[in-house]
Amino acid sequence: MNIATLALHTLYPALALASNLLAAAPEQFKQRDRNNDGVLHEGTRQEGTRTPMARPTFADVPYGPYERTVLDFWKANSSSPTPVVVYIHGGGFVGGDKRSIPVVVVDDCLSNGVSVAAIHYRFVTTAPFPAPQHDGARAIQFLRSKATGWNIDPTRIAAFGGSAGAGISLWLAFHDDLAQTNSADPVARQSTRIACVGSFGGQPSYDPFVIKEWVGGRAYLHPSIFKCYGVPLTGSFDRAKLQPLFDECAALTHLTKDDPPVIMFYSEPDAPLPPDSPPGTGIHHPVFGHKLKKAMDDLGIESVYYHRSDFKENPHKEMLAFFFRHFGMKTTAAPHAVPGAEGATAASGAEGATGATGS
Repeated sequence: MNIATLALHTLYPALALASNLLAAAPEQFKQRDRNNDGVLHEGTRQEGTRTPMARPTFADVPYGPYERTVLDFWKANSSSPTPVVVYIHGGGFVGGDKRSIPVVVVDDCLSNGVSVAAIHYRFVTTAPFPAPQHDGARAIQFLRSKATGWNIDPTRIAAFGGSAGAGISLWLAFHDDLAQTNSADPVARQSTRIACVGSFGGQPSYDPFVIKEWVGGRAYLHPSIFKCYGVPLTGSFDRAKLQPLFDECAALTHLTKDDPPVIMFYSEPDAPLPPDSPPGTGIHHPVFGHKLKKAMDDLGIESVYYHRSDFKENPHKEMLAFFFRHFGMKTTAAPHAVPGAEGATAASGAEGATGATGS
């Protein structure tokens, strides 16, 4: 066998493998781009390269009456009731999956005696706003109802997520308690309040008029926004009729001084958008974080803001250090402060609070 033939025999399998991978890449991207916006968001980029995750103690447990009102639960090994970190996936309220929970969150929580839950919720294609928010609330109530059986401390429940999941988490944090104390349903009698929140690219408002004012460009034309309210992307709608729903579904509407602390992360460029930017561009703009932080600062609530350009550590680990501190846990993980980074140090607020009292 001459050198040329040997080279062909050696290279051909590698070239064939590369060709197959390239051919599969568009389909894999399409599968991971669950909200069809052309961008792989938090959690989905790592699919296919993720390290193995511990299996849930309980998988696909119904917490409500609908097909998508199910959750996974990882029970920490502890002799005393454990805090719980709840993951709410993103996906523009039209896609996403609880299995996109970061492995590091599950691993670090379980190794520190903290239980974990990851939930599904109804998409707005079948159940518009405020169904996803109410599903999130029901999941929190369900977990509290399992306090004895699953060894949960009901006063130490945190929630986090990216994009839509962040929006639901913020809404749960700020909204008045939805507990129905006189209900015949024992789950509905539980509190919906949470102790702290982690937000990745979260939007404290889904009011398209607010988004247009804050972000500029054409972010407010993101197709998911209009699907959330069951109205067409183009054409007229009655703003006066929809405004109460816009307000109800905006987390910021419900912010009061007794609400829990928030740590937030943003990765999009912190710069104005051109007027002709593509529709939906900027839907995770850092201005959402600036507006939220100012509102929380004004009320004396602890909030921590990070931008990707300033933050060099694993943001999920930083979030967990924040959660663990507010759970009252002793941990060696210390919050990472970036000199000169806006909001890198916590604002004044209820530092170390562990309760979940509501407004």
